[in-house]
Amino acid sequence: MERIHARSGHLPVMYRQVLEGLRVHGNGAYLDGTFGRGGHARGVLSQLQAGGRLLVMDKDPEAIAVAEREFGADPRVSIHRGSFAELAHWDAAAAGLDGVLLDLGVSSPQLDVAERGFSFGKDGPLDMRMDPDSGQSAAQWLNSAAEKDIADVLWTYGEERQSRRIARAILARRAAQPLARTAELAELIAQAVPRGDQKIHPATRSFQAIRIFINRELADLETGLDAALARLKPGGRLAVISFHSLEDRIVKQFIVRHSKAPPANRRMPVEIAFTPTLLAVGGAQKADDEELAGNPRARSAVLRVAEKLGLGIGDSGLEEAGSAGTGEAARGRGFGAQALGRIPNPESRIPAPQGGAA
Repeated sequence: MERIHARSGHLPVMYRQVLEGLRVHGNGAYLDGTFGRGGHARGVLSQLQAGGRLLVMDKDPEAIAVAEREFGADPRVSIHRGSFAELAHWDAAAAGLDGVLLDLGVSSPQLDVAERGFSFGKDGPLDMRMDPDSGQSAAQWLNSAAEKDIADVLWTYGEERQSRRIARAILARRAAQPLARTAELAELIAQAVPRGDQKIHPATRSFQAIRIFINRELADLETGLDAALARLKPGGRLAVISFHSLEDRIVKQFIVRHSKAPPANRRMPVEIAFTPTLLAVGGAQKADDEELAGNPRARSAVLRVAEKLGLGIGDSGLEEAGSAGTGEAARGRGFGAQALGRIPNPESRIPAPQGGAA
């Protein structure tokens, strides 16, 4: 299959649908905010001419090393290590973009390397940081956080019904010996929450929740969506791949909020004018049967595409300086910001949304 990179064996999710959604043209400027191992980026680059630009970002130093090794000598490519939440502050994107891709969540290479600590199926250090040089590791947080905060994270980000029981078990365990390994945490959770008739491992939801929290994934997503809209040129496309309902809800609500007028309020004496700035391109897309046969991890992926309209935000389509990172997310209108207002954030290079603890 063309979308499988020969050296890495990496299968970028919904490769064909992403490239069709971005509608790449030869002299355009495109940003891949989650480079990973570069599957989608290679597809975009293959369609660019000499005047085209590809900007790639990733928190993960290993992903950036791959990008620099393979694309560092290509004059069409610019590379930046950091969260896509920072894209509005990258000078290379200041001239505007014709497309932005965000492939959310943890990548297959990160899951497959035990030392990164993302998988309960592979014993390794309990880390879970996409950027191992920034913020607290999962072990540092779990060994110091209050029981209520741990329970809130498991419930909010993992929808784990036994969150309080698991939090109590973690505190009891760390009182005797600090948690240090993924296998230790997975075993502890399995003992606290018997599998019963569940098909998934008892630790699945907890590992997801801790990873999302440690990496500020939902807060970064809200900030990144605002930033992408600010930097897209009129006619530019936004393509986002989500892997669970919390992410997809944020993306869906963001597109709706910028494409449809809010419901009328009978109590308002004057109707508020609404100018749409996005147009949803189709609905939610899923991987087809052929892709699922070769890549079962794509089964939960949802792709949403939207196109920026007209000049509703400004002559160049850019918001006022500094507003991209303090838009809907900072005003607390999205799910992630609301959740973060109840849960203390781990230390991070990315400022916490308003209402969240630092």
